[in-house]
Parts: sequence; C-alpha cells; structure tokens
Amino acid sequence: MASEVKKIGAKGYILPALVVAATFITIYTVTVIIPDMKVMKVDPTKYAMEYIEKDTNGKPIIDETGKPKLSEAGRGRAVYVREGCVYCHSQFVRPQDRDFGSRVHAGDYANETPNVLGTSRTGPDLSNEGGKMPDAWHVGHLIDPRAYTPGSIMPSFSFLSEEDMGDLVAYLQSLGRKRLEDPKNKGVYEAYYPEADTAFWQKSEHHKPNVDSATAANGGAGIFRQNCAVCHGTNGLGNGPNALAMNKKPANFSRPFFKAYSDKTWYYKVAEGVPGTRMPRWKLILEPEQMWYLVAYLKTLPQDQEVIIQDYQSIDDKAWEGQSILPNKLRASYQKLGEAKLHGTYQANPGGLTGSETEGGSSGGH
Repeated sequence: MASEVKKIGAKGYILPALVVAATFITIYTVTVIIPDMKVMKVDPTKYAMEYIEKDTNGKPIIDETGKPKLSEAGRGRAVYVREGCVYCHSQFVRPQDRDFGSRVHAGDYANETPNVLGTSRTGPDLSNEGGKMPDAWHVGHLIDPRAYTPGSIMPSFSFLSEEDMGDLVAYLQSLGRKRLEDPKNKGVYEAYYPEADTAFWQKSEHHKPNVDSATAANGGAGIFRQNCAVCHGTNGLGNGPNALAMNKKPANFSRPFFKAYSDKTWYYKVAEGVPGTRMPRWKLILEPEQMWYLVAYLKTLPQDQEVIIQDYQSIDDKAWEGQSILPNKLRASYQKLGEAKLHGTYQANPGGLTGSETEGGSSGGH
C-alpha cells in the first residue's frame, strides 16, 4: 500500500522555533541582563585592587586610546591571563582552607573584569600570595620552578621578556597585599590558625615549655629523629631516604625564610601537617608537649644561607648512625633507648631523653 507523505505546514515549525527562542532569551538574561542589574552590583571592599595609574588627585590617567592607563601590576595581570596561569591557580580562599591566609569576599574583586578566580588548584591558591616572598624568589621560581618547589609541574617562564617578568611579579605581589598589611589580619598570617581552634590553642599553650632553651631543643632532636628524619633527613635538609620516592619533596629547614616563623606557626604546621604533601597531622600521634619540643628543635635549623641538599640519605643502620644530627653522647643514649624498646622496658617521655641527658646539652648539634 502506497504511503502518503504528509506535508508539514507553517504551524509545524512554531513549537520548535519557540523552544529555540526561549533558550536564547534565557541564556541572554542569565549571562547579560541579570549580572548588569544594579541590584546585583557588589561594592568594592577596602581590599579591592585597582590596576590602573592615577594622578595626584586620585583620578585615572587616560592613555592615547582613551582608556585608563594600566599600572605595572595591571600589565602583569594581562601577562597572567595571556600565559594561562589561571588554568592551574585559583584566587579565592574557601571556608575550609587553612594556610592560605584570610578569607576573600566578592567585593574584593569588584574592580576586576574579567575575573581570574580559576576553577582548579593544580597549583596552590594565590589569593594572598603578595608579600610572602621577595621579588627575587618569584623571578627564580618562574624561571626554574623545580629548583624552588621540588616536584612542581609548573612550566618554566624563562622565555618572558624582562619587562613582562617584572610586570608579572608585580601582579603576584599585589595579590592579597592589602589583606596582609591590615593589622586586623596579623594573627591569621603569623599563626595560620582559624579562630575556631581557640580550645586547641589553649590546650597547647598549657603544655608549652621554653622553646628557646637548649634543653627543649635536645628533647625535640630526639622526636625529630624518631618521626621526621626519615623524610626530612637527619639534618633537616629534606633529603631523608623516603624523600627519594616522593613527588612533593620534604622541606629543607635550613632555608633562611623559616626564621620568620613564629612559635605558633611552627606548632600549627607540625600539628596539622601540610596539605598536598605526605606530611601527616602529628597532633593525631604526638602529645602537645612533644610537638612543642619538636618546635624548639626546628627553630635551630634555619640558617643565614640555605644549605645545598646533598645526596639522599640511606636507611641502612650503620649509615644512618653516621649521618646522625646528634652529638656522640646523645647518640649513645639513643642506642640504649633502642635496646630498651627491644626488651620492652622503654617508658615514653619528651624526646625519649632523661633529664640528665638533656639538661645543659647542646641544641641538637646546631
């Protein structure tokens, strides 16, 4: 039986046309009309940056194209966008974040179009990067990332011109700089701990010894050797035997910038670990007093000039003893300690040392 082809009249296209039109209207409303509505505008906060140059009266300087003239950091922002830094770095501190500094708010970005908030954290968040490191550090890091951050997958930007490099560093130093310089945020940047941890700090402070004493440092040397040296190395240079297999290498504590750490910063790093690395949260294993002893020892490691990392150390018993950070007297006490553990007669105390072994001793040979 022959089939009849039914012709579709004009009415047959009305419904699809309405669906397509409604779709475009919805997209335009959501992406253009609503964001441009006055009710949706966000006023700049006191931390909002303006990447333009101004005259002595505070008015924007207009260039030959009739647009506000970009500042050095403004030109660096353009380099940041052009080189795709936003693909790997975010610029917003989330509520659950620690060690990234102060929280950010919508008004902090009111003057920035388009925004470069990012959606990925292949690299660390940069919301509060400004002022943490000197310009020279940023230049070196951009040229050879792995020399400054072992295990980093960040590409080298050594191809940038001197002007572009300077502009990009100026932009990085502007990120969160106003938050850093606000006295209200001083505690956040010095200690990196949230206000919700008040009870945690009260408990910790109650057990705090004199972390500037040689006695405490010697106790901490024992705790470091037992728990940390396998990754950080016996001298804290980041070259322990486990480090060989780590993508994100342990910190080299001889670096001078560690001198700027406050007691609370050291303690918090030890207690909470370091996100994105293999370092555990030692507060789940060590007691507060033990962590303070460890802080006392760690404070002795930073030096005026960074010690170049030697070959990775061996886990072999004899080689390990030869690489020890401990003076001979303390090294002998640890050999006795190992024997006590073997025979089940060991009783824990900070660093595994008796008062006679720590009192008046040196601070871990440093």
